[in-house]
Amino acid sequence: MPTYDYRCDTNNRVVEISHRMSESLSSWGELCARAGLETGDTPTDAPVHRLATGGNVISSRSLGSGNAPACATGSCCAGGMCGLN
Repeated sequence: MPTYDYRCDTNNRVVEISHRMSESLSSWGELCARAGLETGDTPTDAPVHRLATGGNVISSRSLGSGNAPACATGSCCAGGMCGLN
């Protein structure tokens, strides 16, 4: 299954998760449940957004790194699609 990075705007954490292409997660609680993480102080209904990683190959070594992937150009993607702006 492909891996995806999701960013929570409330706590600025990035979590990597593997799921079907047809699936999409929308809340911090849903993301934490799938990743096996504690929600901590962040409300479970806090929105999360899937980041466009540009087709990067993600290895299991980087799972849960908490760092947002950088764009290949070193700057944010046009139109803010990567969520790093």
